[in-house]
Amino acid sequence: MPLQTVDQGNFDEVVLGADRPVLVDFWAQWCPPCHQIVPVLEQIAVERADRLSVVKLNADENPEIPARYRVMAMPTLMLFHRGELIWSVVGARPKAWLLKNLDDALLTTV
Repeated sequence: MPLQTVDQGNFDEVVLGADRPVLVDFWAQWCPPCHQIVPVLEQIAVERADRLSVVKLNADENPEIPARYRVMAMPTLMLFHRGELIWSVVGARPKAWLLKNLDDALLTTV
């Protein structure tokens, strides 16, 4: 299942205004690791659908949002809950690592 795309026009509503945690994948077309991590994020979106939403934002096409959160490298994953950034990681990581760290971060949202 493809990830929902967000942009500068709907980021605040979809991500910051969500009533559940949202994992944002900041990516760029020119970034090979960004493309490599997409299938993993799609799996996480399905496996954790009851706990969080997963969306992607093209950093080159929407520079204001990455600048707001000081995103300096791709891919950067950021977990937001109730408008607050609660967890982030830079770089592609293995699925097991992401699931463990996301689950740990999600414990703080209960």
